[in-house]
Amino acid sequence: MSDSVSLIDLDAVDIRLLGQLQTDASLSYEALAQLARVSPATCLRRVKRLVEAGVIAQRVAIVDASRFAPALTAVTEVTLDRQGAEHLAAFEARAVAEAAVQQCYRVSPGPDFVLVAQVADMPAWHALVQRLFTQDANVRNVKTFFSVHRAKFDTRVELPVLPLKPSAARRAP
Repeated sequence: MSDSVSLIDLDAVDIRLLGQLQTDASLSYEALAQLARVSPATCLRRVKRLVEAGVIAQRVAIVDASRFAPALTAVTEVTLDRQGAEHLAAFEARAVAEAAVQQCYRVSPGPDFVLVAQVADMPAWHALVQRLFTQDANVRNVKTFFSVHRAKFDTRVELPVLPLKPSAARRAP
């Protein structure tokens, strides 16, 4: 991984806060504090620290596009002819700039990229193909899978389970 990521030490309070926020980020600090079993001031301070450290990347509402418009989800493997750092970076920049591309991964082995895109219909998919793949002379191969059923979609990250401190274990019922 080329991005430098510094790790942050998390304790049981941080884990409880993150678990609650992954389930419902719209909670007030008072409600979040109650669920995490800390004071509102501690809750606010801890969440601010997690945001500043980049552990909480963003707080968003997850919109179910199928509730207001038909949607087509495409999972696409992309292989480039030239895999130099500048070629990979150039394709990646173009892919992430496309609003329809929801996820972009550099992968290995196999294709160079896997993209997850959501478009309204096949004409919209065709337009995306023209912009992103056909007009790029460095794109060698594109293989797309269209979703016919989504059995699971989750944005939560599995959080570590921290052991209870000895003093907390004695108090636990």
